[in-house]
Amino acid sequence: MSRIPAEVEQLRSRTRTFIHEVVIPAEPHPGDYLDEAVLAELKAKAKDAGVFAPHVPTEWGGQGVPTEFWSPIFQEAGYSPIGPAVLGCMAPDEGNMHMLAQIATQEQKERYLAPLAGGDVRSSFAMTEPHPGTGSDPSALTTRAVRDGDDWVITGDKRFISGAELCSFFIVMAATDPEDADGSATDGSGAAQAKKGQAATMFLVDRDTPGVTVGKPIHTVDRTIAGGHPYVHFDEVRVPASAILGEAGKGFAYAQVRLAPARLTHCMRWLGLARRALDTALDRAEHREAFGDILARQGLAQELIAQSVIDIETSDAMITKTAEVLDTDAKEANSRSSIAKVYCSEAVYRVIDRAIQLTGGDGVSDRLPLIQYLNDVRPFRIYDGATETHKFAISRRASSKRRRQVAAGAPRLDIVEEAR
Repeated sequence: MSRIPAEVEQLRSRTRTFIHEVVIPAEPHPGDYLDEAVLAELKAKAKDAGVFAPHVPTEWGGQGVPTEFWSPIFQEAGYSPIGPAVLGCMAPDEGNMHMLAQIATQEQKERYLAPLAGGDVRSSFAMTEPHPGTGSDPSALTTRAVRDGDDWVITGDKRFISGAELCSFFIVMAATDPEDADGSATDGSGAAQAKKGQAATMFLVDRDTPGVTVGKPIHTVDRTIAGGHPYVHFDEVRVPASAILGEAGKGFAYAQVRLAPARLTHCMRWLGLARRALDTALDRAEHREAFGDILARQGLAQELIAQSVIDIETSDAMITKTAEVLDTDAKEANSRSSIAKVYCSEAVYRVIDRAIQLTGGDGVSDRLPLIQYLNDVRPFRIYDGATETHKFAISRRASSKRRRQVAAGAPRLDIVEEAR
């Protein structure tokens, strides 16, 4: 990785100080959501401290940190489970901001990106659907949008739509007529998956648009995203053509503008929380004595600590390597982000689980926040493409790459000459 610029290092230092001195003391009891009034106060303090919206371009009120250097800042924010929300870099808003900045028209940016980047409103990304609709496989998309004169009419059901209960607008993925397709589609793992003749389009839909209903809540174990993960229903929702995000028919391709960075920023934030969990375990191991010696000097505890350090440093290196190409090589970024997402989602879980083991009974109680951390990170192995989906894509890419190498003249290495 290139040397971190001085201004980014200064922002990281300010962020670390702000998280430790302002945010951590304001954390809710483990398992509780942060009070909205408290969140608003903390956001105002973050703006005053010059640490709010590190990823947002300066023209929209952010700190303008280049994508390549997001990780050190996001990890500092993620050291507290509420840190990313306070700093305006939490999902789903962070990913939506990135996509709006890349794709939206100037008018859309002023209407949606500006208030979102300023922390004044919330947003949701409406893609996942009830079975047999789309989840890890976008080719199963059942929500449809059809032209009606100069308007589009959207009909379909979504679920697990994070933040929907508090959002002001949705970015809705809907299947559209094949004549609007660009001929490409990509799933959460980066693999082409569209059914023949199926295209998709993204729409910006205000929550108060007639026909939009936030439905039954889905109770999940995590507590980091305010606004829940409910069902959302679109019943003949009429929107103008100006509501299209980007171009009609290119929704699957645009999804990658959001998904590859969003997968990686999840890794960054959760890695910060893994560091917090390890620090908690290290403090316990240094001050708890058992069987005649402190835990930190006992082999079994040292094994747990060492494996966690290895998991954190390996995850950090993967994130850094992927961040280097996010803005320059979309195909390579997709591939690397799949690998990083699989490894980091599993590694972060292992680190927190080991921390619980090292802290014993307190680790599984609400005397420490570790068991809630474990609940918060467990869904990461499913959302943004389940681990198994990514492994499928990673394997296919590896096989395809090797076939091309052999076809281009590389020797096959599995051929064994039989003895006569």
